[in-house]
Amino acid sequence: MTDLDVQVRAADIDRWLSSRFVAEVQARSDLITLYAFEAELLAIPTRVTQPLLAEMRYVWWREQMDGVFAGTARKGHPVLEALTDLVNRHTLERAPFDALIEAHVGRVHGEPHDLDAFYVGPMQTAVRVLAGPGLDGAVVTAGRIRGLGQVGRTDEARGLRAAANRALKALPAEAFPAVAHAALTRTDAPEPVKRLRLTWSVATGRV
Repeated sequence: MTDLDVQVRAADIDRWLSSRFVAEVQARSDLITLYAFEAELLAIPTRVTQPLLAEMRYVWWREQMDGVFAGTARKGHPVLEALTDLVNRHTLERAPFDALIEAHVGRVHGEPHDLDAFYVGPMQTAVRVLAGPGLDGAVVTAGRIRGLGQVGRTDEARGLRAAANRALKALPAEAFPAVAHAALTRTDAPEPVKRLRLTWSVATGRV
């Protein structure tokens, strides 16, 4: 298990479990790179208590995106090195990365949770990594389900399932592990329960 894999398992067990359903080693590693980047951002408020200090760290990450998208990795930083390689190989767009960082800045200053920036954009990027461009619309509702579940609005999340599953019919099977964790609306469920739920989700192509 790589260092990034260990990092993601500790920080985001739901998406780590979903990534286990990606059979191709490089594709799975690519997902883990995306999730490790997000884990770095999520960890910042746990390391500093003052919003201004947190914002400074997010500004640093925003500045690092210049190098990532220019193909110039920051040497010695495993996440940035892996992300630079990933972005270049898949010709990923920068906008979702910037939006995610800005959403984190907003959160440390008490702004409302931006579900699209936190969950929809990253899910669309993950799908692009697994299956290429052109599928963004298929995962919008699934991303919102994931976000609603994460902020405790589980009834709203369940109410969107039918619409999400209709849209997900357009998603190729190889991309489904990038959205399967939307099926996990209970954040406190035991890991064995999550594994079973994900197995059902991947097998049926439904969340």
